[in-house]
Amino acid sequence: MLALLISLLARVTHLILGINTPQKYPPPLPADEEYRCFLAARDGDEDARQRLILHNLRLVSHIVRKYYSTAKNPEDLVSIGTVGLVKAVDSFRVENGAKFATYAAKCIQNEILMFFRAQKKLTSEVSLNETIDVDRDGNPLTYIDVISCEDDIADEIDRKIMTTKMLGFVNTLLTARERQIVILRYGLGDTEPHAQREVAAMLGISRSYVSRIEKGALEKLRRALE
Repeated sequence: MLALLISLLARVTHLILGINTPQKYPPPLPADEEYRCFLAARDGDEDARQRLILHNLRLVSHIVRKYYSTAKNPEDLVSIGTVGLVKAVDSFRVENGAKFATYAAKCIQNEILMFFRAQKKLTSEVSLNETIDVDRDGNPLTYIDVISCEDDIADEIDRKIMTTKMLGFVNTLLTARERQIVILRYGLGDTEPHAQREVAAMLGISRSYVSRIEKGALEKLRRALE
């Protein structure tokens, strides 16, 4: 729904202002006129405020074309960037002596980046109907099944998920020596579990060294799972 509203706003804005190309954007205001508009806008002059927004729209277009030219919906980004421009106009303090274009560019960029972060967060959300495992009969189990099932089944699936994560961390986070000792100690894969002294004998190192490496490896895995 949000994406549809943004897209609709972009198309309506472009139709009303006739600004489908950068050349059709109103030119920037002269510095003295821009200064007067900011003072008037602060006193509640809505016409001055709208004038500042309108004459800085080309800055939004410039940023979208320069940094996001490969985006799927650049018109949507123009609308989102315009929101940042409006915030810049409302929060800028002209008496500070800073250049408005520099300040507005940061506000526009921030607004677009917040949009991308929100989109990324939405794509990482998990559907309750997503399959996470199968039961003993081969039927798919979803998150909603786990939520509504008995506690022991939920715990079993949770253990399976944690085990899969753990094996992944063993292969990616540990050094070769750490991985070798953990596999031998806990019988991962087709390996039988061994006591520390057996692992020490197999690798030709001391038992205390095995214990130290094992402890460090387990700490790495614990932090990763947390």
